Amino acid sequence: MVDRKEADKASVDVLVAGAGYVGLTVAVSLKQARPSLGVAIVDAAPAGVWQKDGRASAIAAAACRMLEQLGVWDEIAPEAQAITEMIITDSRAADPVRPVFLTFDGEVAPGEAFAHMVANRDLNGALRRRAEKLGIDIIEGMAVSAFDTNGVGITVHLADGAALKARLLIAADGVNSKLRDMAGIKTVKWEYGQSGIVCTVAHERPHNGRAEEHFLPAGPFATLPLKPDRDGTNRSSIVWVERTEDAQKLVEGDEFVFEHELEHRFGLKLGEIRVADKPRAWPLGLTLARAFVAPRIALAGDAAHGIHPIAGQGLNLGFKDVAALAEVVVEADRLGQDIGALDVLERYQQWRRFDTLQMGVTTDVLNRLFSNDIGPLRAVRDIGLGLVERMPKLKDFFIRQASGLSGDTPRLLKGEAI
Repeated sequence: MVDRKEADKASVDVLVAGAGYVGLTVAVSLKQARPSLGVAIVDAAPAGVWQKDGRASAIAAAACRMLEQLGVWDEIAPEAQAITEMIITDSRAADPVRPVFLTFDGEVAPGEAFAHMVANRDLNGALRRRAEKLGIDIIEGMAVSAFDTNGVGITVHLADGAALKARLLIAADGVNSKLRDMAGIKTVKWEYGQSGIVCTVAHERPHNGRAEEHFLPAGPFATLPLKPDRDGTNRSSIVWVERTEDAQKLVEGDEFVFEHELEHRFGLKLGEIRVADKPRAWPLGLTLARAFVAPRIALAGDAAHGIHPIAGQGLNLGFKDVAALAEVVVEADRLGQDIGALDVLERYQQWRRFDTLQMGVTTDVLNRLFSNDIGPLRAVRDIGLGLVERMPKLKDFFIRQASGLSGDTPRLLKGEAI
């Protein structure tokens, strides 16, 4: 930790705002590749709050390769659940039968799953321990209140009055990024009128690594396999999209009503179920930053883009940002260039901006196409899913997309050092 008495004198090469997965991973990536760089993290969240996060995330194969390269996957892997199969259905909640329109085998290579489910606490904890081992300072419970840029650096003012000097500030402070606003970067933004409900469900029978996504009129209902807990209880993570008004009533209302509605959607294929933690809901929308960089500042993760969870790619988009930004900064440092100069940062923006826009538009269109009960649309989309099911090469393409291994992939996402 940075000594608060010495903070006013501190100067680093890179300061990362945000100690979530994106902030921690970009700090570790830079420090591992260039030990000579001074890297520090400042986080507005209270110390230890990450340990209370009971959620889990889908980590694509490319991101797993990156985490392995960064020296944290071996710690995470024993608690990670491979997704061995993915099935997609399209129906109404009241339909007695839910026909399967599309199935995916869960491997991008023999023995390599296209994604793993990882508990957020396990991911965050492993990254924090790696950061500590690399000598990365983390200031917790301290927000950035302002910053000043000049030709050679940026001075970041903290809420307690201290200041840190850096050559580059990386904003990884979430979809409602204050640093993005301070930098004057505008966004394209709209709300969907939907909220995502997240909880963990315990069930009688094993899921065998199968993930399911049911397209329902109000929004998708996804069941994602988790590792059994320490006493052997079978578990799955639920991401349940409903209209915001209905979602709030469900999570704030009677537990019996919630479990009844959950069972109605989950079904009894895995035996009796019970809710294993407190359900939470958050509003869904699309947020795309008009620029990913400003003088001495780069946005990464949700600070640059917030998308609908229908394709499960939000976190993995953030990991792509990390890999691209780290590669650009490391190469610039090796060449003796100014790592915070705008021409250097624009290389990162050019790399990531189109891919992010493409994914934002794709998830927006998918949500509008599937989150409705319009008969003709339902017929068209079901025919489309059926056609994809019968075209192995197209299915392989979608698996590569979901695994994060398509397109101009940064080296870290290939499992290569930078």
